[in-house]
Amino acid sequence: MSDTSNAPRDITEDPDHAIILSDGTRLSARLWRPEDDSEQVPAILEFLPYRKRDGTCARDALTHPYFARHGYACARVDMRGNGDSEGIMEDEYSQQELDDAVEVIRHLASQPWCNGNVGMMGISWGGFNSLQVAAMTPPELKAIITLCSTVDRFADDIHYKGGNLLNENLGWGATMWSYSSRAPDPALRENWREMWLQRLEAEPFLPSLWLRHQRRDSYWEHGSVCESYDTIKAKVLAVGGWGDSYKNTVPQVVRNIPGAKGIVGPWVHKYPHFAVPEPRIGFLQEALRWWDRWLKDIDTGVEDDPDYRAYVMDGVRPATWYTDRPGRWVTQDGTVAGRETMHEAPVMNRDFWLGDGVLTSEPDVADTTVLSPAHTGADAGEYCAIWLGPEMPGDQRRDDGLSATWTSAPLDKDMDILGAPAIEMMLRSDAPQAQLAVRLCHVHPDGASTRITYGVLNLSHRDSASDPAAMPVGEDQFVTLSLDHIGYCVPKGHRLRVSISTAYWPLIWPAPTAAAVHIHRAQLGVPLHEPRPGDKTVAFAPPAAADPWQVEELRPENHVRRQDTDMVTGTTTLVIEDDFGKWRDSDHGMINGSVARETWSIHPDDPLSARGICHWTDEIERDDTRLRTETRCEMWSDSTTFYLTAKIEAYENDALIFDKNVEDSILRDHL
Repeated sequence: MSDTSNAPRDITEDPDHAIILSDGTRLSARLWRPEDDSEQVPAILEFLPYRKRDGTCARDALTHPYFARHGYACARVDMRGNGDSEGIMEDEYSQQELDDAVEVIRHLASQPWCNGNVGMMGISWGGFNSLQVAAMTPPELKAIITLCSTVDRFADDIHYKGGNLLNENLGWGATMWSYSSRAPDPALRENWREMWLQRLEAEPFLPSLWLRHQRRDSYWEHGSVCESYDTIKAKVLAVGGWGDSYKNTVPQVVRNIPGAKGIVGPWVHKYPHFAVPEPRIGFLQEALRWWDRWLKDIDTGVEDDPDYRAYVMDGVRPATWYTDRPGRWVTQDGTVAGRETMHEAPVMNRDFWLGDGVLTSEPDVADTTVLSPAHTGADAGEYCAIWLGPEMPGDQRRDDGLSATWTSAPLDKDMDILGAPAIEMMLRSDAPQAQLAVRLCHVHPDGASTRITYGVLNLSHRDSASDPAAMPVGEDQFVTLSLDHIGYCVPKGHRLRVSISTAYWPLIWPAPTAAAVHIHRAQLGVPLHEPRPGDKTVAFAPPAAADPWQVEELRPENHVRRQDTDMVTGTTTLVIEDDFGKWRDSDHGMINGSVARETWSIHPDDPLSARGICHWTDEIERDDTRLRTETRCEMWSDSTTFYLTAKIEAYENDALIFDKNVEDSILRDHL
């Protein structure tokens, strides 16, 4: 337990703490710390581009004051080129960003109120750069807490998956096109207009940059800490959620970084003290135990915690959203289930063969040809569930019907899956470029199909992500595919299903032609959790938090997901509309609002008809000043080339003061 003498205390807040970097750039930090200066305290850094003044306020309010009241100085810093900080952001996780973070750490450690020890934390971007900065080994950085992050920027981020182009590459690129186009708060910067125009002029359209690296080259090796786990000396607590896109990181961290601990719950891309689906946990109390041990040298018992605490979700009916997921916490020490190939280690303790439409425990032959229409995957859900709309994978029966499927007999007992299922296949393709999506599903007695986990593979990347090679047409190839880690219980009497398709739209961009893939033999390995004598029990405190962000709602938020089919042309379209509402900050009075829109359209018979369109509207109001940006982008392709366009318009009091257009074409590289 934490030191009971560390009682909550009064705190002070500086909304615009200045950090001057060595090149003269001024970064802006929101700083919370104990009001009593008689004791030096450790510092905790969260370093983001997401705007501390109006972007992450809701979660910041719940989190950082809590740590400050328990004896920490918490700095929520806007990265250069974003929010109220000067400069230009060139890319995500650039060396400049990481170098800036090291300077910020040294600044915090040198303050008279700091004891010289610094921790770094964050979810998503802040989780990524916490790991990346830890790999640079700044001596002041003693511990990190990384949430919903990755150790491999090519294999496990929003750009590529299994060598396929994720449509999130455009979708999240559009989000950053929007976020980084917004102005500083005019109340904090006299030169806010100059900063804004400089930012708009220099802002890169990042999807073009990312799409120029279609294989795992040095660009993606940078910032991928799996290249050098041994450089990380800070103590690492990794946290994730089965409803998130980053399901694989926590097991990889626990397996590869000595002393690391991991927690995975049922959550989407949110901090676990306010995440959904429930059950939430006392994440802030767990974090405080981590900080107290490694930043204050208080014996809190964290070293004796299980290496890996994972939530095994009960199998439930498919739904596009869950408010809670029943299940139970289990533990693992020493190893975490999962492997690169079926023969790497004996951790897969239930094997199935794909036979004549069935999953069987005896060796069998599949001999099935898969040729899916281009719109297969409509019920995949969002790649990264984050906005709290209907973003989860729904009933898989429609996608199963457009796929080749293999279904087991009813299970004779509950099956607790924990780890990364893997499939080995002997297959051949009738085209040099093809892709596979493999889903493991839970089939209910009435036929409803819940997706348990999935994986996708660009068959040109079957042997290497850094040196892809076209499929030899008509020749058998041996292929291995690991599905995402998961914790899931399939009830007795229910069935397992493997569904394989040659398209997964709109999650991944389609191959240039509709390739038929013949699967000759295939074997599925499923990692099971089996309780062992001496397993530790898991008991988390109920969630705690500081007081919520105080705002006045001016427009309620609303989230729409709609699938349309043009009955004349046959084109199918996914329409996404996320109105994040409009709010006035009750403290400093600034008004902000955002609306994001995406459409993803394709014809079932034509993979080259694929098109993605994104449009964000962002508003800031301060007294008599009204600022607005409209950011748009679009992507389509032919058999050889990707085409992108993007546009920014910036308005001051409804007058257009800036506009910029981008047009780009990029050759397909085994995609």
